[in-house]
Amino acid sequence: MTPGRAYLSTEEIRSFNGRSDLWGAWLVLHCWGVIALALALFTLWPNVLTFVLAVILIGSRQLGLAILMHEAAHVALFRTRKYNEFAGEWLCGRPILADMFEYRRYHLKHHQHTQTEKDPDLNLSRAFPTTKASLRRKLLRDITGQTGFRQRSQQIMMAFKLAGEAEGMSSQDLAQAFSGPVLGRALIANGVIFAVMWAVGAWWWWFAFWALPLLTWFQLVLRVRNIAEHGVVEFSDDPLRNVRTTKAGPLMRLFLAPYWVNYHLEHHLIMHVPCRHLPRLHRLMLDKGYGDKMRIGRSYWDVLKLAASRPAGG
Repeated sequence: MTPGRAYLSTEEIRSFNGRSDLWGAWLVLHCWGVIALALALFTLWPNVLTFVLAVILIGSRQLGLAILMHEAAHVALFRTRKYNEFAGEWLCGRPILADMFEYRRYHLKHHQHTQTEKDPDLNLSRAFPTTKASLRRKLLRDITGQTGFRQRSQQIMMAFKLAGEAEGMSSQDLAQAFSGPVLGRALIANGVIFAVMWAVGAWWWWFAFWALPLLTWFQLVLRVRNIAEHGVVEFSDDPLRNVRTTKAGPLMRLFLAPYWVNYHLEHHLIMHVPCRHLPRLHRLMLDKGYGDKMRIGRSYWDVLKLAASRPAGG
């Protein structure tokens, strides 16, 4: 379960293990702080531009909450276990209708069987490369809310047991989308968000600045992130070739890849490494001469072009 042992010494791996309650608190506070600043921006200058910018920023931080929940699922967000579990569930997962414990159960299987027939995430990468038209349709469904509405409808159907497996979607499928089949606690968390937004803004803020980003921008960047991590890589057990790290500048980190999520190859090498250490792990791998063997995308745009490289009719 630690592929990095083939490339790193025990001492090197241990040097990345340090967890911190202060760092965990800072990351969670930063994520919610960006959401608050996006709302403040619209409040100070209410217009179409600031509305759209707020939706995009909040959608990117909803992905940030999913990433921090993923961090907590690996018990790497906080040093203290009870803080890790509480923040991962209530401050990160439940607000975006996600179930960290359901996610954790399936996600460890993904690390154990990455890009093999036993990988529960294989259906996220198997479709690529595809055609440009197909990728455009997928991204259009995401940004217009069609993907999000379908997934949330299926999630609600499963939560209320209206269907055992809504149109073939299982609880594991929901976990892949950072969702979960149990909505009670998610409703509590969203009730709190609704109340706070109404208190500082207006009753419609939850619909415009929470539900809308979750159904649109969050879905778009979630797909792009999934493609970048495992799309168009080798179907093998080679940890340097079956997963990708993608270079990301300041704008990409703001809008698409927060909290070092772009260093996905390094995360797979040592899955329990706190995310703030991943850039240092990346540099160490390059210094040790593994750069030419690693899947490294020059940018998210380049990765999307690669994902849409199949000729039409091919």
